[in-house]
Amino acid sequence: MNIQTLGIIGAGQMGNGIAQVCATAGIKVVMCDINAAAVQRGIDTVSANLDRLIKKDKLLAADKQPIIDRIHGTTDLGALAQSDFIVEAATENLELKKNILKDIDALAKPGAIIATNTSSISITRLAATVSRPQQFVGMHFFNPVPVMALVEVIRGIQTSDETYAATEALARRVGKTPIAVKNSPGFVVNRVLVPMINEAAFVLQEGLAKAEEIDSGMQLGANHPIGPLALADLIGLDTCLAVMEVLYREFNDPKYRPAPLLREMVDAGYLGRKAKRGFYTY
Repeated sequence: MNIQTLGIIGAGQMGNGIAQVCATAGIKVVMCDINAAAVQRGIDTVSANLDRLIKKDKLLAADKQPIIDRIHGTTDLGALAQSDFIVEAATENLELKKNILKDIDALAKPGAIIATNTSSISITRLAATVSRPQQFVGMHFFNPVPVMALVEVIRGIQTSDETYAATEALARRVGKTPIAVKNSPGFVVNRVLVPMINEAAFVLQEGLAKAEEIDSGMQLGANHPIGPLALADLIGLDTCLAVMEVLYREFNDPKYRPAPLLREMVDAGYLGRKAKRGFYTY
């Protein structure tokens, strides 16, 4: 499949990251969000990321503007109509994603592949929302997208071999390493990772150690590059909670019960780096 234009729903940290890696790979990008301020923040983030790469001698200064020029920011969902591949990168909320996918399905051209960047929600369930479920796939990037090498390519029961192959090829084209994953709550990485973060929240809640000590313990004792609580702040505590709620609901297993402290912090709006406060203050 010749993907020349890629549409993205959502200009937040995942959406603008996907836009950056795709535009860097020479793909035209249409990045859509609900208001102009969100779109501009997304483009400004890409610009700042590229400036950092230039300072580190990982990007030529002359290459920055062509990358930015390949990204068209808009609040008009209809601008995605001619995209060859559309990625939904909205908040991790089932009903919100289903509504967005219905809108995408109604306007996307017949041959377009529709993908979701969900980190935990059933691909099969989301695929049932659209009229072309065989052209629906999970394409789960990791945060921060420009840095993290992995993409989980998740097949729903309806996903065709052609759709999977095109998505895997796209991941490689934008410089990522895809792994093939069957549909299951949390997929592979978050099935392992987020329960660890949740357990770290339980440890903190029970007063076994301070946040810094928990993170240092995992960095020095398990050779992790970043501690689980600092990682939760980077991911977003609301996203971590959403993943745990999916695991708890879908597996009906108490081992996936969200830590009360995690839930309380989300209720307080302490969502991590994006809110300037989580397990740490920023």
